[in-house]
Amino acid sequence: MNLQIVSENKCFDGVQGVYTHNSTTTQCDMTFAVFMPSVSQFIKVPCLWYLSGLTCTHENAMTKAGAQNWAEEFGMAIIFPDTSPRGEGVADDAAYDLGQGAGFYIDATQDPWAQHYQMERYITQDLQKLLVDEFNIEAGAQAITGHSMGGHGALTLGMKHPEIYRSVSAFAPICNPTQSDWGKKQFAAYLGKTDAPEDDATELMKSKGHPNPLLIDVGAKDEFWDLLGTAAFAGAAASRKQDITNRIHSGYDHSYWFISTFIEDHISFHAEALG
Repeated sequence: MNLQIVSENKCFDGVQGVYTHNSTTTQCDMTFAVFMPSVSQFIKVPCLWYLSGLTCTHENAMTKAGAQNWAEEFGMAIIFPDTSPRGEGVADDAAYDLGQGAGFYIDATQDPWAQHYQMERYITQDLQKLLVDEFNIEAGAQAITGHSMGGHGALTLGMKHPEIYRSVSAFAPICNPTQSDWGKKQFAAYLGKTDAPEDDATELMKSKGHPNPLLIDVGAKDEFWDLLGTAAFAGAAASRKQDITNRIHSGYDHSYWFISTFIEDHISFHAEALG
């Protein structure tokens, strides 16, 4: 079994675990966290993927989002992957928004990134298979959410892979990276181009949308508002008549205080979609 236990702790009657495995996709050891609700001892459960933002690891959302209580109540597993490949020999950059901790959930095509930075395939194929094989998770009942860069990942992976993710939500997502400094720099490095509509949520909304409802929450005092492209995505959704709930919350910023305030709404949204 290609799975090593780092820790397992009882939490709200379920188990919060942290694990490592060697990924053939990213060609390095990867760490991820899984919360399994108590009911998973008896039946397969639906799961919600939570993709984190720039500089984060699996640990940020696991310890700060306050998701486990609600996941236990709804009988749902939550997956907290890392945000990039890591380790000796993995390409990195001195800037916080490129390299380790900043994988952007895309598959790099350019050196020196292409060898390890295959985050779309890692999330949708490699880790996906490992979780279904090794945990009591129902393969056909999966949802995805994320924050900031992870919100970008949730929207793009959700729209590109509706056969995997039956519902999609995001907190303060980067919605239009081809038109933002949080996107142009990374796409130029990883993909060798900034024109990448296949990895831009706004462009994907224009071209294909999503067969199911979407939920997005943003704080009106988000200090990175100008980098997110929220209005562009909302406009694309309106032009497509997409079923979307796009909420702007007065007084809230980009932090985990914002996320922990509304995480129950997102888990409830996905629980309803997953039945």
